[in-house]
Amino acid sequence: MTDGEGDPGVFTATALPEDPRLLPTVTSAFLGTRAFRDILHAAGVYNGAAGDTHRADVPSPLGLRMAAPGVPSPAQSFTLNTWTGTFSHTIQSPGYTATHQLYAHHSLVHLMASSITIRRLDGSTQPVTVQLQSPFLPQSQDLRLTPGPDFQGAHYIYGRTLVPEVEGGPRPAVHMLWTPIPQSLTLGGEEQERRWEFLMAVAGSEEEAKRSYSEGLSLLAAGSLHRSHICAWAALRRGCSVELDGPLALRQALQGCLYYLLSALPPQDSCAALFHGISPGGLSNGTRGEDYWGHVFWDQDTWMFPNILLLYPEAARAILQYRIRTLEGARRNAQEQGYQGAKFPWESAATGREVCPEEIYGAQEIHVNGDVLVAFEQYYCTTQDQKLFREDGGWELVEAVAQYWCSRMEWSEEDQLYHIRGVMPPDEYHSQVDNSAYTNAVARRSLNFAADLARDLLLPVPEEWEDHARKIKVPFDEERKYHPEYDGYSPGEPVKQADVVLLGFPLMHPMSAEVRRNDLEMYECVTDPAGPAMTWSMFAMGWLELKELQRAWSQLEKCFSNITEPFKVWVENSDGSGAVNFLTGMGGFLQVVLFGFTGFRITRSGLLFDPAFPDVITKLKVSSISYLGNRLEITITREEIRMEVTETSWDPLASPLEAVLESGQCFPLWEGRA
Repeated sequence: MTDGEGDPGVFTATALPEDPRLLPTVTSAFLGTRAFRDILHAAGVYNGAAGDTHRADVPSPLGLRMAAPGVPSPAQSFTLNTWTGTFSHTIQSPGYTATHQLYAHHSLVHLMASSITIRRLDGSTQPVTVQLQSPFLPQSQDLRLTPGPDFQGAHYIYGRTLVPEVEGGPRPAVHMLWTPIPQSLTLGGEEQERRWEFLMAVAGSEEEAKRSYSEGLSLLAAGSLHRSHICAWAALRRGCSVELDGPLALRQALQGCLYYLLSALPPQDSCAALFHGISPGGLSNGTRGEDYWGHVFWDQDTWMFPNILLLYPEAARAILQYRIRTLEGARRNAQEQGYQGAKFPWESAATGREVCPEEIYGAQEIHVNGDVLVAFEQYYCTTQDQKLFREDGGWELVEAVAQYWCSRMEWSEEDQLYHIRGVMPPDEYHSQVDNSAYTNAVARRSLNFAADLARDLLLPVPEEWEDHARKIKVPFDEERKYHPEYDGYSPGEPVKQADVVLLGFPLMHPMSAEVRRNDLEMYECVTDPAGPAMTWSMFAMGWLELKELQRAWSQLEKCFSNITEPFKVWVENSDGSGAVNFLTGMGGFLQVVLFGFTGFRITRSGLLFDPAFPDVITKLKVSSISYLGNRLEITITREEIRMEVTETSWDPLASPLEAVLESGQCFPLWEGRA
């Protein structure tokens, strides 16, 4: 640990941010809320039709706040502990402390828990009372809720959302049980310390809600509820451990990003359960009119997915299964636009139908189709999991996207190339453009992957896939040696966010170092400095590739203006506008660490690595990289690279991994040997 004292994974403050949106989130794979908030969200529970679809607000009794009566200005502290996945609020008065803890149980994903502990500090025998302030009401603007009979001391309500996403479609059910919360708690005169526990279970069925609540009660009775959560969360953190030696702010940003992103993932023993995707603001956000209403974008597939894949491939598979499950909706989208195959929505909820409130994005920002397929390709190259494609619907999705791209292209007699006209590139300052460099390059990559996968699965490869991939136009200026963003782009035109620079990474579009540099130079100076947070991470990636380490660091430093204090919650734009708890920006930041500093590149032939990091960093350790069923621990310093296989593939016929140097020299990697 260098450049500053303190634990980089524990964030403590004596006051809360003025903007309640910047309070820390407490989330599991199924439930999410913010500290002190009186609503929560449940995964996959949306209300509203089409463009009005948004996460349904579920009332939360756990958004309570302690107060110390008779103590004018007690000392207070607020702590987010990312190692235990727990938020706490402590009041310190002259004679006692009161501590409130809140957590979403990591392995019991339908359960949230809260506890309040009062501990006497002096020899007084006077009762100590703490007031509990809560705006909770068992009602919702998105749900028709009905009270049911109490269960094991818990109150019970249940109901359904009001409006389905598509006409005639299902309206998700919500069943909620919670421990009644009094207006105050009192430590008796003869008591030194006492703890009160409050549970809340939310599920899609009465049976699951009662099962989760009962299991929580059993663990409470054994004194192990919080400990079981901490153990499950710690196991995930150990399996996704990333550490570096460098400035404290950088280490804090790293651990904060890991906390918020990993919170969104299913526990390791339940990845087979339905997963409902990751929205830019996470499950804790997405109320109507806020944080993109909880919709899933390319943010999941392009910005968050690669990190999850490298550290936790089972969760990566669950994300892909969300896309497979919404394939029929994507087919309908393509059909309605007059094309073949499947067109994934710009904004997705439960069905795969387009739910973007503004038509232009759903109609034109079609690069999302390629973004989805890049995630499938990265997963396949990293795992060789053919079952996903042969048996679980993956091939049907890949085939449908390839069909869409072929039907979306038009042949140009003048260029003797295929064109894609009338699109919006990732740079949303421009629309209705022809031949977006990024869109066309990701379409080419989609078709090449579809053809390669078909061959691996011993399926026929349609000739048009290879023909369209070979002959699609990707704009290139031969004179200036750079990629114009689209046909007719003039150098110097303002750009909203990372666009052409994505050709180098993650697309790995073939180009020389000179062209890569020119693309970075051309777009760095015209990209909106107030644009979304993930942008600068991709410029950092490019400069790291070119070993321009100081320039890379200067780009990465720009991200820090999007990280708010004291709980390291990211905002989409540096002025505080846009989504909060912006997992997209965190995903880009993590890619700089996991793919930029290490130089990792996922290819069909292997996992390439070419480390480089700026002077402020002296060591990077990634403890559990997953590749072809193996687990690798990699430690990089300025003096050496150490690579150790900590867990080998389950396949007894699999050959051991090899590290291959540029010289061609090979080093077998055996389990337990560095």
